[in-house]
Amino acid sequence: MRCLVTSARPYDQQFLNAANGGRHELVFVETVLNADTAFIAQGYPALCPFVDDTLDANALGTLARLGTRLLVLRSTGFNHVDIPAAEAHGITVMRVRNYSPYAVAEYAVGLMLTLNRHLHKAYSRVRDGNLLLDGLLGFDMHGKTVGIVGTGKIGTALARILHGMGCRLLAYDTAPNSDCQELGVVYVSLEELLAKSRIVSLHVPLFPETRHLMNTERFAQMPEGAMLINTSRGPLIDTSALIAALKSRHLGAVGLDVYEEEADLYFKDHCDDIICDDSFERLLTFPNVVITGHQAFFTREAMQTIADTTIQNLDDFNAGKDSPNRITTHRAAH
Repeated sequence: MRCLVTSARPYDQQFLNAANGGRHELVFVETVLNADTAFIAQGYPALCPFVDDTLDANALGTLARLGTRLLVLRSTGFNHVDIPAAEAHGITVMRVRNYSPYAVAEYAVGLMLTLNRHLHKAYSRVRDGNLLLDGLLGFDMHGKTVGIVGTGKIGTALARILHGMGCRLLAYDTAPNSDCQELGVVYVSLEELLAKSRIVSLHVPLFPETRHLMNTERFAQMPEGAMLINTSRGPLIDTSALIAALKSRHLGAVGLDVYEEEADLYFKDHCDDIICDDSFERLLTFPNVVITGHQAFFTREAMQTIADTTIQNLDDFNAGKDSPNRITTHRAAH
């Protein structure tokens, strides 16, 4: 099957070609797919977009006219695709339901440790010849309360790691996970979790009801000096409210691998550019904020699984097989 891989980086080509083994014709372009660039899909019945591509109703309408029949997302999240519009145009959407929950969970812990023990500051200091410990005081995570918002596969993997570190674990989820409960995780309301947690880590998908889950009211419910980690989706956090909570010194530390307006920023080199996103630039000025470029998923194991699943999705579509990886309006709602 002829498939155009958009927003492609060298590592995408490496892993997808290896998984493909010549079964499908894969063409790689760095172009970000959206309503303005959808014309590049001419001649490709299948497209393989990434999370920085925007498949809204306008883009999907153009793709349908050009003959697109399949979108194989190389991601778990699908908030960048208008699923009802895809269905209306007869475009099948498939995703990578699971890759490596350990990749993201371990990265979340890495952000926690970096912020708590000031590893980013210590690294820069030592390179400058400054080996003083002033300002680098952290705390033992053992015995501290960590709140996990969302206990799917990633949240559960995080719970296992933090359980091994001796943390007291609270969780919020509309569907409690028995694996977490066996670890001693206590499910509480979101309000109670925020009020009692020294560290809060977000692991929920982006839906209309979770957009700006963390807002002015929710930040106020957190104890002074608490830490917030987001390795899920940027719009879970109201950026203006986050900046206000940091300026007031209410939040003690923030680790972000995702950002609310990341679409025009992430997965690009801006070294010679002027970044015009004032909120992003403001966040970079806080010494207690660490921002990375949506790399929590980025391990060899995760990339291998993403590539294998993507090629399998192409195989299944070609063979007319149903797949649990297919996204429908019904499945998206659940």
